[in-house]
Amino acid sequence: MGFRGRFEGYDGRSLRRDLLSGLVVGIVAIPLGMAFAIASGVKPEYGLYTVIVAGILVSLFGGSKFQIGGPTGAFVPILLAIVLQYGYEKLLIAGFLAGVILVLMGIFRLGGVIKYIPRPITIGFTAGIAVTIFAGQITNFLGLRDLPKHKAFLANMREIATHLNAISGYSFATAVIGLSSLLLCTRYLPKIPASLVGLLLATASASLFYPDQVATIGSTYGDIANRLPGLRLPDLSIDAMIPLLKPALIIALLGGIESLLSAVVADGMTGTRHNSNRELIGQGIANMVTPLFGGIPATGAIARTATNIKNGAASPLSGVIHGIVVLLVLFLFAPYASRIPLAAMAPILMVVAWNMSERREFLHILKARSAESFVMVVTFLLTVFVNLTTAVEVGLLLSAAIFIKKMSGQLVTEKVLPDPADKGEKVSAQAVGERRNCPQISIYTVEGALFFGVADLFEKSIMKEIHYEPRVLILRMSYVPYIDSTAEAYLASIVKHFRSHGGIVLVSELKEGPRQALAELIGREHFFDRTGDAIGFALTKLNPTRCLGCRHFAFRECGALSEGLASGE
Repeated sequence: MGFRGRFEGYDGRSLRRDLLSGLVVGIVAIPLGMAFAIASGVKPEYGLYTVIVAGILVSLFGGSKFQIGGPTGAFVPILLAIVLQYGYEKLLIAGFLAGVILVLMGIFRLGGVIKYIPRPITIGFTAGIAVTIFAGQITNFLGLRDLPKHKAFLANMREIATHLNAISGYSFATAVIGLSSLLLCTRYLPKIPASLVGLLLATASASLFYPDQVATIGSTYGDIANRLPGLRLPDLSIDAMIPLLKPALIIALLGGIESLLSAVVADGMTGTRHNSNRELIGQGIANMVTPLFGGIPATGAIARTATNIKNGAASPLSGVIHGIVVLLVLFLFAPYASRIPLAAMAPILMVVAWNMSERREFLHILKARSAESFVMVVTFLLTVFVNLTTAVEVGLLLSAAIFIKKMSGQLVTEKVLPDPADKGEKVSAQAVGERRNCPQISIYTVEGALFFGVADLFEKSIMKEIHYEPRVLILRMSYVPYIDSTAEAYLASIVKHFRSHGGIVLVSELKEGPRQALAELIGREHFFDRTGDAIGFALTKLNPTRCLGCRHFAFRECGALSEGLASGE
């Protein structure tokens, strides 16, 4: 969908709809932006900068009409790990590199490829991220102060367990008020931004009844400035970038998956169609520019995109307005935001974690007790107990191994002959027997993709059966959709073996694509569109003396050849 097409038929009524939806989504995004930043180990205002800059750029340059961009829960574990290991300044570099990668992915039209990441992997790491976010907020929920943060999940849980005697009753009460308000508002006042209501009520309670008794944004991170920071280019030297290439790639892949998934959800809600490659480019531009203002990596936010649509958004302008709303709030109310208790932010992230956990899908796949269940559980556990990067890598390797094993099991190689019981004399495995098996012509039907995972099995199955060295080998390959270079090499070995003994290999019914790849290896004259034509050609290459007296009668011409009539005797 082109830029102009996204504004086709735009009028004053559309503008009013965009103003309303942009206002609502902007209000929703404010507490979430700060909460995701805090959970990622950086100052809350950096989350607001991300909402403003990335939100506007994603809407302007993305490929989805209703996409809302900004910081999301999916990024929290990976961003926190980068901050703990490298620091905030290096996070900006990783975010910028991720933006470059996303732009390149869009330019090289890889938008469709990301969709093929197995669902068990995405569910596994999404559930793992949800657990990590939820557990990470226990500290603020209980008011435990100055606990050291570790990269390892178990180490953080041990810190909490050993400091339970330092729970703050004031912080706990603030968190309970915020959580109760959030849940009640979600259930009974669904049109009102529940996270904002919970945040305001919890903050008001703390300010009125026990002021200065709980940790706030201001006391922990300092006051929030009521302006955007000046442009600042991060250190993009080779030495600074190389260690961050792997984290940047994970940010790019995760951001690509999340943004395209959000765009698909938006399509389903509105009946529109997004442009995957343009969406990646838009996300990339946003992530290249946002670090210049101190913002953290951003992607398409599914919940905010859905809120945008439900409130009547008519065009990408609603996303631009949502960013402007947050900018105005930053200018006007930044000093007040500094008074927000950290315990009031914790329930918001806990509810986000619960909603994003994919618990129903997780249990559904788990109950299947299949190989996919194993991949999902391994990905989940590695996300929680190791890190997201390792989880995705191992998940992809396991999925590839399982796929190769399944595909290997689907390869079928059967010896066949024309079936005299069939009117068309179609080849059949049932027509082959001890008394009906031509010594000079072997015909095999091959079914399934020939690739590196099955190439050795394919060669062995053929060579094992033809130890008696027939003169002609016919491979019927109508059900072979793909042949890779490894399978070509093994097939070349079979061809060379036959040629060294004076034999030839014929191929019938192979599709045009694989045929082109094998043309030079086998010879174009040895390809046939019909197996019957290949058999006819093979009969002309037989040794007549070996046919004399043969009683196998594998082909209808065998009677004449056995009696020597074919040679004129």
